[in-house]
Amino acid sequence: MKENSAHYEFSLTNQFFADIDAPEIQKGKLQVQLDVKKTMGIYVLNFHIEGSLVVPCDRCLDDMELPVETDDTLKVKLGLEFSDEDDMVIVPEEDGYINVAWFMYEFIALSIPMKHVHAPGKCNKGMMGALNKHLRTSADEEDEMDDFLDEEEMTDEPSEAREIDPRWNELKKILDNN
Repeated sequence: MKENSAHYEFSLTNQFFADIDAPEIQKGKLQVQLDVKKTMGIYVLNFHIEGSLVVPCDRCLDDMELPVETDDTLKVKLGLEFSDEDDMVIVPEEDGYINVAWFMYEFIALSIPMKHVHAPGKCNKGMMGALNKHLRTSADEEDEMDDFLDEEEMTDEPSEAREIDPRWNELKKILDNN
């Protein structure tokens, strides 16, 4: 960087996520705009990241697309040895450069929600039917899960499968004793 400011643009594709070798994100297409400004020996890196990622749905395991838009800042200064503490990164003067690939990945990973689920009614109906047969937590959630089942599956299912296992009733007695 010869001047006090510079602008860089990066296009992140599936290959970026494969090369970074991180488990959270495997696919995506994002545009990164990086503005670097030097003020009083500190380099301020402003990242603007926009695009979309493909992650598995936590409920049905089908791929889903998540939009991403984030603005992040990283402060860098030159020093004796590498350090990454708080909001300041120190780069050895003898190196004189910083690889921002991992920082871009972290900014992207931190911008996505913890829970990745399709919009209601968009999950894989076959998987939701299988989940509903093996999972019952409350009457409200059962009604929500029934929306994912086809009419045929609901009529063919015996009523005994919908009843709660009697062993759970025995365990509930323990709660009543406390």
